[in-house]
Amino acid sequence: MTPSAPSRPVLAVTLGDVAGIGPEITAKTLLLHPELREKCVPVVIGDADAMRTGATRAGLDPDTVRVITDPRGASNDPATIELVQMGESLADVPAGELSAAAGDGAYRFVVEACRLAREGHVDGIVTAPLNKAAMHAGGHIWPGHTELLAHEFGVRNFSLVLSAGDLYFFHLTAHVSLQDAVTNCTAERADDVLNLAGAFVRALGKPDEAIGVAGLNPHAGENRIFGSEDADVLAPAVERARERGINAHGPIPADALIPAAVRGKWNIVIACYHDQGHAPFKAVYGDDGVNITIGLPVVRVSVDHGTAFDIVGQGIAREASLVLACERAAQLAPGWDAVWQAASHGVTAAH
Repeated sequence: MTPSAPSRPVLAVTLGDVAGIGPEITAKTLLLHPELREKCVPVVIGDADAMRTGATRAGLDPDTVRVITDPRGASNDPATIELVQMGESLADVPAGELSAAAGDGAYRFVVEACRLAREGHVDGIVTAPLNKAAMHAGGHIWPGHTELLAHEFGVRNFSLVLSAGDLYFFHLTAHVSLQDAVTNCTAERADDVLNLAGAFVRALGKPDEAIGVAGLNPHAGENRIFGSEDADVLAPAVERARERGINAHGPIPADALIPAAVRGKWNIVIACYHDQGHAPFKAVYGDDGVNITIGLPVVRVSVDHGTAFDIVGQGIAREASLVLACERAAQLAPGWDAVWQAASHGVTAAH
């Protein structure tokens, strides 16, 4: 048994959509990686029956699942999966199929994790993947985890950030159509995300870290030949950020900026839309990447993959990204208040 200690943050690990690989990778993460217990106290927020099924599918002992009510009272025994039960059993949810019940459960797990964080019962949130269509079928119309978390914490200024090592990809827009992403690349949103990025690098102790802003259009518009947004929206936002003391640069053509970032020239990149950041990031980093939400009062880290309905129960689901998410949350949680305080002060904090 590994006793919990003040230096080990308590993490609420939401089980995600139980029809997907969430229960399997959670079981593997908590039972096959005892070294995690030296860094954090992971407590699953979910359904015990689904968790036991996931352990069985992963070839692990379902009897290791233990229901608790107080995350702070977790034993942190590496031979157990300690879980806070949410609602009725989801044992009847079919594997690998879109399920309104599973979507509703995934939503409730996240809402409970947010409540526990708000009330100080956990120090961070780690999320296994949910299925957006299932969540919608369950009556919860949110574009994804990020927007739901922002709502639960009552924040307006936030960004989805992909991270691998020292590299961070912020996003001006995320879970919207490409057409809406162009419309949503406004001066106000650009200011907000540049402020978040500036606050984040200050909290990391690197206030002069260069921040590269990707162009929205090919060649960053090339003097308005391919669109005016880069010249009329992004370039002035970068200049305003620099006046506020943020070391921002751009807009820089994405096909130049992102490869340079992968090679180590840039550690902080701001992408304009979901696939501009996600596609190259996942192509390069795969399971070595995680998703962090910047702008919340508590650290939240997630896997950077989906529910993988097509491989549920085959024993091949990889837990590497969830392990990394727990490690990154444990690393960031003790100093997260500095990130939150800086980000929540917005423009003022950038001076």
